[in-house]
Amino acid sequence: MLLHTDIFGEGESIIFLHTGLQTGMTDFEEQREYFKATHRVILPDLRGHGKSKSNDVSNYYLDSASDLSETLNYLGVPSAHIVGCSLGALVGLIFAKKFPDRVKTLTLSGILPEKPSNWSEIQRIEFERYTSLLENKEIESYFNQVHGEGWQELIYMARKEDSYPFEETVNLADLKMPVLFVVGEGNINETKGAIIYPQTNKLIHVSIIPFAAHLVHSEQPQIYNLILKDFLSRTSS
Repeated sequence: MLLHTDIFGEGESIIFLHTGLQTGMTDFEEQREYFKATHRVILPDLRGHGKSKSNDVSNYYLDSASDLSETLNYLGVPSAHIVGCSLGALVGLIFAKKFPDRVKTLTLSGILPEKPSNWSEIQRIEFERYTSLLENKEIESYFNQVHGEGWQELIYMARKEDSYPFEETVNLADLKMPVLFVVGEGNINETKGAIIYPQTNKLIHVSIIPFAAHLVHSEQPQIYNLILKDFLSRTSS
């Protein structure tokens, strides 16, 4: 399916893939403003989010990667720098594996390099946190306006034991493009990737940012922007 997409600026294309229950325009806002002066910033709404209407989450990550490829075909973008966090990073990673020739560089944050021993407990806590949104009528009304009906399926999808694609995040060894793994120091399970990933692939670079956790791009946007800019500059040269 074609994804609703907003575009800013000119230059090499850089695609920011948003986190769950966000949209292209409500996430990576600091990065949009920073990079639009030097790049063509492409901001898709992933399937089931914003104006990209779909309630089919049965094969979410593979379908989302195909959505992105179809959308880039429509926009006439043969390849781009891919940047994603959390849900967006998972889609970006699978896109890079499925369509490697379309990815100039890949920047990931908010992903788990291995399955935590207490994964069921982590899932339970996250599910309870998100389902509490359904109990707040104002919040529910807001998400209905942003995503339309059926956005709740994204929450129920995340509750399934096998919903997280650990088989993909555990293995970055075969990626052929430069990769930047950015992680906030506050998420212990995610910071393990800073040790694990570079041992398997010399193309993977890491950055651990202080005073941040899962949403490092919004918790430390200035540092994140500078690191991403430097990464793009070094790998492009």
